[in-house]
Amino acid sequence: MFSAPQITFYSDDLARLRDFYLGLGFEQRFQHPPEGPPIHVELVLDGFNLGIADVASARKDHGLSPDLSGRAAELVLWCEDTDGEYARLTAVGSEGLSEPHDWLGDLRIAWIADPDGNPIQLVQKVS
Repeated sequence: MFSAPQITFYSDDLARLRDFYLGLGFEQRFQHPPEGPPIHVELVLDGFNLGIADVASARKDHGLSPDLSGRAAELVLWCEDTDGEYARLTAVGSEGLSEPHDWLGDLRIAWIADPDGNPIQLVQKVS
């Protein structure tokens, strides 16, 4: 039996990516090592867990070879105001991937990229 699922992004600049997600309202609940520059952090937002792992550590400690060139997954963030969040995030430097638009008759969606290029879908339920 499995429990406590989370997604982990690999990054060449863990601190920058962590700070980006902290700015979105995530809270850090774990860091290794506890002092100094981290090689792994875990963040939480509304019960969702997001890990960020250092690429060099993944190679050295675990023999993994994360490929940061492909982005086959996205993070979805529900919000109250897709247009406002998209404007706020692109104004502070996030790359806009798809401007806010209506979809399926009851959703307002847009995409931005985090500092490593991972796509983030902003979605709002509209009446």
